[in-house]
Order: sequence, then C-alpha cells, then structure tokens
Amino acid sequence: MSTIKNPEEKKHLSLKRDRRNRYGENSKSSRKSIQRGKQRRHMDARRTVGEVLGHLKGNVQEDEATEAEFVVKTRVTDSQRRGFKKKPDAPLGVALAAKRERENSKKPQAADKGR
Repeated sequence: MSTIKNPEEKKHLSLKRDRRNRYGENSKSSRKSIQRGKQRRHMDARRTVGEVLGHLKGNVQEDEATEAEFVVKTRVTDSQRRGFKKKPDAPLGVALAAKRERENSKKPQAADKGR
C-alpha cells in the first residue's frame, strides 16, 4: 500500500517516475530490436577488422603489422562511437507534454476558422 495519501502528490510522482517508450516503435518489439542493434554493431566491428587485415598476405613486415593494428583500432572505435546505443524511456510527464504539443500544432488556428 502506498504511503502517499495526497492524490495531487500521487499524480505528480506518477508523472515523474512512470516511463514511456519514445523510440517510435512498439514497446514489445524493443526486446528484439535491442539485440539486433547490438548484433549489427558487433558485425560491423568484425567486418571493419576483416577489411583492413584482408589486404595483408603472406609474410608481413613488423611496421606494416603495427600500422594495420593502429588502423583497425581507430576504425573500430569510430564505428562503435557511431553504432547502436540504448536509449532510456522518457518520464510520463515529458511524453504527455510532447503529445499535447503535437496535438496543438495540428489544430487549425482560431483566426482561420472565421474565414
């Protein structure tokens, strides 16, 4: 049972604590989308490494190997920086405010009604 008895405070805490998915897709599909995003990020990292190291054939000089290692590290960190990142759900109050804003922008203006 809740220790908060005041209805106004309950509503305020609900708007602050409750969360809503604002990513733009079905909330149930996030379970699979997050896994796919992580999978794509790892696949991209492996592909990047393969592209750089695929050019090296046979006996490789030490300076070429260190150069390739440096290129791999920089390209992998760059692809990870641009890759998939999870985003937390938004508080309910923020989600409702954005919804109200969208609805108000769709309504015709009062001055336009008289014409």
